[in-house]
Amino acid sequence: MREKAPPRRKFMKGDLDEAIVGSEIIKEPTREERNAQRTRENDREKLASWVPKTDLGRKVKSGQVTNLNQIIDSNQKILEQQIVDKLINVKTDLLLMGQSKGKFGGGKRRAWRQTQRKKKEGNVATFSALAVIGDEDGHVGIGQGRAKETLPARDKAVRKAKLEVIRVRRGCASFDCSCDKLHTVPFVVEGKAGSVRITLIPAPQGTGLVAGNEVKKILKLAGIHDVYSKTFGKIRTTFNLAKATMDALEKTNRRLE
Repeated sequence: MREKAPPRRKFMKGDLDEAIVGSEIIKEPTREERNAQRTRENDREKLASWVPKTDLGRKVKSGQVTNLNQIIDSNQKILEQQIVDKLINVKTDLLLMGQSKGKFGGGKRRAWRQTQRKKKEGNVATFSALAVIGDEDGHVGIGQGRAKETLPARDKAVRKAKLEVIRVRRGCASFDCSCDKLHTVPFVVEGKAGSVRITLIPAPQGTGLVAGNEVKKILKLAGIHDVYSKTFGKIRTTFNLAKATMDALEKTNRRLE
């Protein structure tokens, strides 16, 4: 009696992203991963051919300054983005501050905010982007860029975010956690920008980031893994929400009385 053939495997979504080589399954990188890798390679090439224009930049390239905290604590102004690239492992992300057109009044949030101005030649569109950079180890910064195209706006935002990087103090301050890891804010901090107010509260290890999606991006790049949050005001204004979060993180550096 002939044995029945095994049932055919149904085509699943994502099969095109995987290639079977022998007994191993190799997953191809996504578009975002390829773009991130291409950006890192370009930054590495620019850093190799960097010619410093400021005294601080020359000290960093010669190796006299090897710690970003030394620059921040001495209140020195960073005027070249390569200084940050040289001292820390920079990771970037874009905050969703715009909205695409949708049917029946509903649109999808996107990273670009488009505005228009009336001129002689007609409507002139301008794109804005809000970028956040960090090393997931106590350093984070945000910046806004505006240009006539999307990619130049993103590059401007990333460059400004690197110039506005701040230091974030972390600790373990929750009442029901006694570990010695730096995973949350050291005490309750509150930030404000416009009508938006945000309060960050220490949380025990394993809680995660109890916050909105855009706030999570900032906290993750700052190196905070567990925190409770409360927000007030018009939090749909992403720019004010990001500034309020940065204001709260900057207050972690104040001394306990």
